[in-house]
Amino acid sequence: MTDASKEKQGILPQDKLVVFEDKKIRRSFHKGEWYFSIIDIVEVLTESANARRYWSDLKIQLSEKEGFIQLYGKIVQLKLASNDGKKYLTDTANTETVFRIIQSIPSPKAEPFKR
Repeated sequence: MTDASKEKQGILPQDKLVVFEDKKIRRSFHKGEWYFSIIDIVEVLTESANARRYWSDLKIQLSEKEGFIQLYGKIVQLKLASNDGKKYLTDTANTETVFRIIQSIPSPKAEPFKR
């Protein structure tokens, strides 16, 4: 696919994928920094069959137990391309906020990031 055809489909040069352990993590350049799909990160680290549900439950847990309100203000919904090629609003966060979320995920795959 050429750059011109990618742009026609709404895939801009600043919207690129990151590959971690053969899994794709969507990201977008927003306001001068990279924002990563939280659901994609949750899926990679937890291997959950339903990463959206896991993220939803984690948000509730963080809100009730860990003062998530401050963190939640740093989450931005950006339109990211889905498997069907369409763009949907997706919870994203910058690198700092992603690392904070990763700290709350009990997973062996998250341990290297926690260190």
